[in-house]
Amino acid sequence: MFYVSAYLEQNRSTYYDRLRGISKNGDWQGWINFFLTTIIEQAKANSEKAKEILALYERMKTDVAKLTHSQFSIQTLDALFDRPVFKTTDFPTRSRIPRASAMRILNSLKDNNILVALRSGKGRQAAILMFKELIYIVEK
Repeated sequence: MFYVSAYLEQNRSTYYDRLRGISKNGDWQGWINFFLTTIIEQAKANSEKAKEILALYERMKTDVAKLTHSQFSIQTLDALFDRPVFKTTDFPTRSRIPRASAMRILNSLKDNNILVALRSGKGRQAAILMFKELIYIVEK
Protein backbone atom coordinates (compact mmCIF):
# COMPACT_ATOMS: atom_id res chain seq x y z
CA MET A 1 0.00 0.00 0.00
CA PHE A 2 1.32 3.39 -0.90
CA TYR A 3 -0.81 6.06 0.72
CA VAL A 4 0.56 9.56 1.05
CA SER A 5 -2.39 10.86 3.06
CA ALA A 6 -0.69 10.29 6.44
CA TYR A 7 2.28 12.43 5.43
CA LEU A 8 0.01 15.08 3.96
CA GLU A 9 -2.04 15.14 7.15
CA GLN A 10 1.11 15.52 9.27
CA ASN A 11 2.25 18.38 7.05
CA ARG A 12 -1.15 19.90 6.41
CA SER A 13 -0.15 23.55 6.62
CA THR A 14 2.75 23.09 4.17
CA TYR A 15 0.47 21.07 1.90
CA TYR A 16 -2.08 23.90 1.76
CA ASP A 17 0.64 26.53 1.41
CA ARG A 18 2.06 24.70 -1.61
CA LEU A 19 -1.39 24.37 -3.19
CA ARG A 20 -2.05 28.08 -2.61
CA GLY A 21 1.36 28.81 -4.09
CA ILE A 22 0.26 27.19 -7.34
CA SER A 23 -3.01 29.12 -7.58
CA LYS A 24 -1.63 32.49 -6.40
CA ASN A 25 1.89 32.51 -7.82
CA GLY A 26 2.07 29.62 -10.28
CA ASP A 27 4.69 28.02 -8.00
CA TRP A 28 4.67 24.57 -9.47
CA GLN A 29 8.29 24.00 -8.44
CA GLY A 30 7.41 24.39 -4.75
CA TRP A 31 4.53 21.94 -5.13
CA ILE A 32 6.63 19.42 -7.05
CA ASN A 33 9.42 19.57 -4.45
CA PHE A 34 6.92 19.08 -1.64
CA PHE A 35 5.14 16.23 -3.40
CA LEU A 36 8.40 14.42 -4.23
CA THR A 37 9.45 14.75 -0.59
CA THR A 38 6.08 13.22 0.33
CA ILE A 39 6.73 10.26 -1.97
CA ILE A 40 10.25 9.75 -0.61
CA GLU A 41 9.10 9.84 3.01
CA GLN A 42 6.23 7.45 2.33
CA ALA A 43 8.59 5.07 0.51
CA LYS A 44 10.91 5.08 3.54
CA ALA A 45 7.99 4.34 5.87
CA ASN A 46 6.77 1.52 3.61
CA SER A 47 10.26 0.05 3.44
CA GLU A 48 10.47 0.00 7.24
CA LYS A 49 7.05 -1.66 7.45
CA ALA A 50 8.11 -4.30 4.95
CA LYS A 51 11.24 -5.03 6.99
CA GLU A 52 9.13 -5.36 10.15
CA ILE A 53 6.73 -7.73 8.41
CA LEU A 54 9.59 -9.90 7.14
CA ALA A 55 11.15 -9.98 10.61
CA LEU A 56 7.79 -10.95 12.10
CA TYR A 57 7.45 -13.78 9.57
CA GLU A 58 10.91 -15.11 10.42
CA ARG A 59 10.24 -14.95 14.16
CA MET A 60 6.82 -16.52 13.81
CA LYS A 61 8.23 -19.47 11.84
CA THR A 62 9.92 -20.59 15.05
CA ASP A 63 7.14 -19.52 17.43
CA VAL A 64 4.29 -21.17 15.53
CA ALA A 65 6.25 -24.42 15.17
CA LYS A 66 7.02 -24.47 18.92
CA LEU A 67 3.47 -23.61 19.96
CA THR A 68 1.61 -25.94 17.62
CA HIS A 69 4.05 -28.86 17.27
CA SER A 70 2.54 -29.27 13.82
CA GLN A 71 3.80 -30.24 10.41
CA PHE A 72 1.45 -27.54 9.14
CA SER A 73 3.17 -24.61 10.85
CA ILE A 74 4.42 -22.97 7.61
CA GLN A 75 1.03 -23.43 5.93
CA THR A 76 -0.55 -21.85 9.01
CA LEU A 77 1.82 -18.94 8.91
CA ASP A 78 1.37 -18.36 5.19
CA ALA A 79 -2.42 -18.33 5.63
CA LEU A 80 -2.17 -15.85 8.53
CA PHE A 81 0.06 -13.50 6.56
CA ASP A 82 -2.17 -13.80 3.51
CA ARG A 83 -5.32 -12.93 5.46
CA PRO A 84 -4.71 -11.78 9.05
CA VAL A 85 -8.44 -11.34 9.79
CA PHE A 86 -10.53 -14.38 8.97
CA LYS A 87 -13.42 -16.66 9.83
CA THR A 88 -12.41 -19.89 11.49
CA THR A 89 -14.55 -21.84 9.02
CA ASP A 90 -12.55 -20.42 6.08
CA PHE A 91 -9.15 -21.24 7.53
CA PRO A 92 -8.93 -25.00 6.75
CA THR A 93 -9.73 -24.46 3.07
CA ARG A 94 -7.40 -21.47 2.63
CA SER A 95 -4.52 -23.11 4.50
CA ARG A 96 -5.12 -26.58 3.01
CA ILE A 97 -4.86 -28.04 6.51
CA PRO A 98 -7.27 -30.79 7.56
CA ARG A 99 -10.11 -29.28 9.60
CA ALA A 100 -9.36 -31.03 12.91
CA SER A 101 -5.69 -30.03 12.74
CA ALA A 102 -6.55 -26.49 11.65
CA MET A 103 -8.92 -25.99 14.61
CA ARG A 104 -6.34 -27.38 17.05
CA ILE A 105 -3.71 -25.01 15.63
CA LEU A 106 -6.04 -22.00 15.82
CA ASN A 107 -6.93 -22.81 19.43
CA SER A 108 -3.27 -23.09 20.33
CA LEU A 109 -2.51 -19.74 18.71
CA LYS A 110 -5.47 -18.14 20.49
CA ASP A 111 -4.40 -19.61 23.83
CA ASN A 112 -0.96 -18.08 23.32
CA ASN A 113 -2.29 -14.66 22.27
CA ILE A 114 -0.99 -14.86 18.70
CA LEU A 115 -4.58 -14.69 17.51
CA VAL A 116 -7.35 -12.73 19.17
CA ALA A 117 -11.06 -13.20 18.73
CA LEU A 118 -12.88 -10.27 17.18
CA ARG A 119 -16.10 -12.25 17.39
CA SER A 120 -16.70 -15.49 19.25
CA GLY A 121 -18.27 -18.38 17.42
CA LYS A 122 -21.83 -19.23 18.42
CA GLY A 123 -23.73 -22.20 17.08
CA ARG A 124 -23.28 -22.20 13.32
CA GLN A 125 -21.73 -18.72 13.34
CA ALA A 126 -17.96 -18.88 12.86
CA ALA A 127 -15.55 -17.01 15.09
CA ILE A 128 -13.57 -14.19 13.52
CA LEU A 129 -9.91 -14.16 14.49
CA MET A 130 -7.15 -11.62 13.97
CA PHE A 131 -3.37 -11.95 13.80
CA LYS A 132 -2.92 -8.89 15.97
CA GLU A 133 0.82 -8.33 15.62
CA LEU A 134 0.68 -8.19 11.83
CA ILE A 135 -2.33 -5.86 11.91
CA TYR A 136 -0.48 -3.60 14.34
CA ILE A 137 2.48 -3.28 11.96
CA VAL A 138 0.31 -2.62 8.92
CA GLU A 139 -1.86 -0.01 10.62
CA LYS A 140 0.83 2.10 12.29
